[in-house]
Amino acid sequence: MNTKIEIKEYKDFGYKSVFSYDAWRVAILNYIDELLPINIDNFQAHLNTDEVFVLLEGKCILYTADITNNHISNIEGLDMERGKIYNVKKGVYHTHTLSKDAKVLIVENDDTSDDNSPKFMIDKDTNNILLKIKNELWK
Repeated sequence: MNTKIEIKEYKDFGYKSVFSYDAWRVAILNYIDELLPINIDNFQAHLNTDEVFVLLEGKCILYTADITNNHISNIEGLDMERGKIYNVKKGVYHTHTLSKDAKVLIVENDDTSDDNSPKFMIDKDTNNILLKIKNELWK
């Protein structure tokens, strides 16, 4: 066993930070029912940092939206490609949906939290837009 390399994995549902060092952390996001388009209840933005996503397995749609004056607009969905690096810029509202076999690597500042990542709660009309985007991308 190599004592110089730390190895971890995460196979359960949802998000889990697996490595932290100094100012950054690496996490895994696996499928979870809460991220089905019809169940998503918010878009979130990180005010202090960008956030990086890498699709490792399965499928993932990365949604972005503009939030101005307590109104959501310009909702877009991007069907992630495995192995490509997606950097969501600081202040961009985003969420995602995953296939049941999905695994997404996330790199973000270690101090990223609800304190510096406001959420914009969405309604069922927005859920229907997310579902429509998903159905178009994953025909």
